[in-house]
Amino acid sequence: MPGHRPTRIDTLLAAGTFLAVAAAVATHGGTPAQLITGYCFAAAFGALPLLARRHPVPALLAAAVGVIAYYMLDLAPVGLAVHTAAVLYVAADQGRARAASLVAGALLASSIAARLAEGDDPSIVLGVDLGSQAALMVAVIALGDAVRSRRALRAELARQATAAAEERRAEAARQVEAERLRIAREVHDTLGHAVSVVTLQSAVAQEALAEGAPDDARAALAAIHAAGSGAMSELRATLGTLRRDTGPRHPDPGIGDLPALVDGVRRSGLPVDLRLEGDLQALPTVVGTTAYRVVQEALTNVLRHARASRAEVNVDATGARLHLDVVDDGDGPDPHGRLDEHGYGLRGMSERVTLLGGSVDVGPADTGGFRVHAELPLPAGAR
Repeated sequence: MPGHRPTRIDTLLAAGTFLAVAAAVATHGGTPAQLITGYCFAAAFGALPLLARRHPVPALLAAAVGVIAYYMLDLAPVGLAVHTAAVLYVAADQGRARAASLVAGALLASSIAARLAEGDDPSIVLGVDLGSQAALMVAVIALGDAVRSRRALRAELARQATAAAEERRAEAARQVEAERLRIAREVHDTLGHAVSVVTLQSAVAQEALAEGAPDDARAALAAIHAAGSGAMSELRATLGTLRRDTGPRHPDPGIGDLPALVDGVRRSGLPVDLRLEGDLQALPTVVGTTAYRVVQEALTNVLRHARASRAEVNVDATGARLHLDVVDDGDGPDPHGRLDEHGYGLRGMSERVTLLGGSVDVGPADTGGFRVHAELPLPAGAR
């Protein structure tokens, strides 16, 4: 829809109309009363284009009445088009081209009839004045309607472009949602099944194990069962996130869950020393979860690859950054194992920390073995 506030073009049209009528009044001359009246009409005709932007039909009617009154008072002859061209243009620009055409036609018909009745030469009235006045009125109405149509076309093209962009975003969201559900199904059908089998079979093995079985065998089975149960809990939570389930779900693990994580590793047969320093309860949730995942991945790698007899986990939140150290006394770096930069574990660990503006350093420990060191920035309120 066109705006209702007068534009710069409206102001120029108003000024041009006023100057044209005022110049004709001044040139024609007359008594002081006629001059004052003529200038007042010039000001009124000049104001009509500004009024037409908000009220096009009343402005057209006012122009028609004003033109009739102007010539009835026998003021300076100017021509119908000069009085009304500006208001006809603005009215057509506002979508009132039909009303502008009706008013223009009525004024032309009235003017011709009046001049013929007064005895003016029909050849001049019908052959010259009618053609020139009608052509100018038609031109300004057509121009105003063309400007309106072009503006409407631009608005429609912009609307279509916006709708197309919105449709593309919606389609992309639908594709992402479909892929999310596909991944959830694949994870559930493959990994979920495998973990469930491991957990179930470890429980069966615990029950079938003879009373005289070695304690370390029982401890290993208990650790397998506990790890499998924990993995299933986290797997269910992850699947719920992928499927956008709105029901209750387990909260993400954090620093407070590190003792339980370390106990699980100890039950697997690897002694682990855990040291926590600083106000760890004040850590942001995302920092605590990232720290937990880093320690979890590091200890998993120790169990898988290090052949270590002991490991240490140090968490220090006393400064401006959270420092994590996981050190073992195993075989040290293995270029074909833990340090493979294409491994998903180390890559995921690095990505998690980098997203928070931190850093990860992995490599040989000063005392032998392997060391994972991570730093995470802490907000001022968490120190």
